[in-house]
Amino acid sequence: MENVNLTPKEIVNKHFKPKMRGYDPADVDEFLDKVIQDYETFTKENQRLQMENDRLVSKVDELTKQVAVGKSGQTARPTSNMTNMDILKRLSNLERRVFGAQLNSDDDQSNRF
Repeated sequence: MENVNLTPKEIVNKHFKPKMRGYDPADVDEFLDKVIQDYETFTKENQRLQMENDRLVSKVDELTKQVAVGKSGQTARPTSNMTNMDILKRLSNLERRVFGAQLNSDDDQSNRF
């Protein structure tokens, strides 16, 4: 967005030099009052929209992260229909093989001496 050149306060405080055959100061002031009101409305609406945009960008980021986590969680899951019980059984079998082999080798070594 381009920068705004005037603030409502600058418009209010603007004074024009009087000249012969110039514009009627009352008409100019009345018109500037309307410009100021519109300018203030524009500024408030712009701020509101900027806040709404920031909120929506944050929401999109949050939802994008949730989708990414969901997708990565889905790809990490096994494709078969394994239950927690199946996983625990497999883990138990692996532990018996690993630790059982170590226990057997420890027994073998102690019997050698």
